[in-house]
Amino acid sequence: MLRLHFYIGVFIGPFLLVAAVSGALYALSPQLEKVIYAEALTGTVAEQPLSLDAQIAAARTATGLEATPAAVRPAEPGGTTRVMFTDPALGASEHRGVFVDPGTGEVVGDLTVYGTSGSLPLRTTIGELHRSLLLGEPGRIYSELAASWLWVIASTGLLLWVARWRSTRAGRLARGLLVPDTATTNTYRRTLSWHAATGVWLGLGFLFLSATGLTWSTYAGANVTELRSTLGWTTPALEKTLDPAQAPAGAPDEHAEHADHQDHSAKLEAADPDIGSFDAVLATARDAGIDATQTEITSAAEAGTAWTVAEIDRSWPTQVDTVAVDPVTGQVSDQVRFAEYGLMAKLAQWGVAAHMGVLFGVANQIVLTAVALGLAAMVVWGYLMWWRRRPARATGMTFGSAPRGTLRQAPLPTVATVTVAAVGLGVFFPLLGTSLVAFLILDLLLGALATRRNTSKTSL
Repeated sequence: MLRLHFYIGVFIGPFLLVAAVSGALYALSPQLEKVIYAEALTGTVAEQPLSLDAQIAAARTATGLEATPAAVRPAEPGGTTRVMFTDPALGASEHRGVFVDPGTGEVVGDLTVYGTSGSLPLRTTIGELHRSLLLGEPGRIYSELAASWLWVIASTGLLLWVARWRSTRAGRLARGLLVPDTATTNTYRRTLSWHAATGVWLGLGFLFLSATGLTWSTYAGANVTELRSTLGWTTPALEKTLDPAQAPAGAPDEHAEHADHQDHSAKLEAADPDIGSFDAVLATARDAGIDATQTEITSAAEAGTAWTVAEIDRSWPTQVDTVAVDPVTGQVSDQVRFAEYGLMAKLAQWGVAAHMGVLFGVANQIVLTAVALGLAAMVVWGYLMWWRRRPARATGMTFGSAPRGTLRQAPLPTVATVTVAAVGLGVFFPLLGTSLVAFLILDLLLGALATRRNTSKTSL
């Protein structure tokens, strides 16, 4: 455990450091967005705000766009409505967001909006730095490598802490193990006490970040998805396919007689004859129980599919119900309720929201930032300990004094258990397995070099 913990710290430490610092910045980014993009996010509070269709018409007029919006997020009190258009010049999951004041119909912002989180350019950039070092898909290897090893380094660190606790007298338990020992004059021991105490208090947070972070990863994430599917832990899917004989809103000559959605007492007409009524679709969803203040209306992407209205409030209590609405008949064709999710699907939803810092609002952000900065400090302290105990007078390539050869001296059942566990984890977490093999090869080479030097000294 000591040798594995040592190697992870030396070689994976830089990846963990970048992930921790960028993660802390991401946790604080919602407040930064509110300041930087205040003009686009702040709207007029009006007793009678304009209809969604009128706001969409204003957005199309101001931008000269004629296409049906891909999605619309109605304004929250004091906020603005986001009218999002598809733009082939943007990347995957990105839309051109036009921000409309619901009280005046004035367009107050035109920004790129990313993903279901609706992040704006600053938060998107920080998120991509955290996810891929701004290198695209190849860069995701860095974050997966960090997440794959974070739970291992946290687990081995906690086990090493337990071993040290068992060998420490009870009177010294608080000093250096649970509380940093600031009284000692030995710089190495003082750094070790900070490293150990911080690690034991934040260890569960590190394990949580690793587990939830891996769900987004490329290789391990695919295995996690397959495992969830096999065990029935997936999120229920909304059925959006309609009767093939019907076409969704947006198709030519389809909406003259259906735009008012006769099931609603407030008969709203579309803002433009070429698109369906977002107001009417939202009214249908409200009648069906979609009552969150944060919602997103998505128009049909192709013929024969429904529009969707989704709650997007991931805070506690979570509101992520979704309904599919037939834009021709004005009827709900399908619905998925969060209350109907299985336990594991709910835990996955909550875990992702907590990892992003939105589950418990500001409290979640504070805890997430503290854990991320704690991880960054752990990496720095680890390197300081390594530097202060480096074999300065040794010759050749030497990394440290962690014991070598202890696994070979262990009982056969222990060796077999460790080997089977390592192979299994290496297959499920491919980057962990690949890098573990690299660590083993490096360790064998260093061992061979050390043996050769000792043999040469003996012969002399």
